[in-house]
Amino acid sequence: MPTRSPSAPPRGCAGGEGALSIGEASQGLVAFRMFVEPRDVVFVKGVLEASDGVAALFAESGGDLQIAAPVEQVAELRRILADLALETGGRVIEPT
Repeated sequence: MPTRSPSAPPRGCAGGEGALSIGEASQGLVAFRMFVEPRDVVFVKGVLEASDGVAALFAESGGDLQIAAPVEQVAELRRILADLALETGGRVIEPT
């Protein structure tokens, strides 16, 4: 990868080298999928936000959620998602 000058803005920032690719942006992350009732999305989001940055949640539509975490947080995220599935009646799909 080419080096940049210390004063140059980082990639993905205004004036930088352009947007990051999906591969670059998701490097080192593990993505789970979770299906919950739409009314439970705010609850799931609140639990994840209160979990000290364990994961980021992206809502596809309704209760179809993508949840991404750094590799080193996967065990903790699995525990949280198992609890959330019990609490909400949701279903977790493990990464492939």
